[in-house]
Amino acid sequence: MHRSLGIAAAGAGLCFLGYCIYFDHKRRSDPLFKQKLQEKRKKAKQNQKKSSSSGPLPDLSNPEARQKFFLQEIQIAEELLEKGDSTAGVEHLSNAVAACSQPQQLLMVLQQTLPPQVYHMLLDSLPAAGERLASAVPAMGGMSILEEEDVE
Repeated sequence: MHRSLGIAAAGAGLCFLGYCIYFDHKRRSDPLFKQKLQEKRKKAKQNQKKSSSSGPLPDLSNPEARQKFFLQEIQIAEELLEKGDSTAGVEHLSNAVAACSQPQQLLMVLQQTLPPQVYHMLLDSLPAAGERLASAVPAMGGMSILEEEDVE
């Protein structure tokens, strides 16, 4: 009984292995394989960027909406940085700093907690984040939320 079960399992394993080898050979011999793979990766990267963005910006002239947005961006940034996606994490951190009511204190804390290369990426991305968020606050007339002296 056990012997026939073992033979059946070995046969199934060999069939699966043969199936894998056949389709791997078929895939590798396809002249458009690399092109299809590059297109697939490009689409996946675009979808990831779309899903990682925080979506429409809230009304940042409302203090409650601003605080909610700030906390949401910090949480998303922490999750992304833990996963090792520092580029997307820095984007969300820069949004949080730009929306913060006390960016100098937040930047001092981040300087102590973030690795130096990530902190420098954050400093580089702050002007763009300030401009993005300034467009969401019509009451400020296009002024930057994050002033130039706040970044230094």
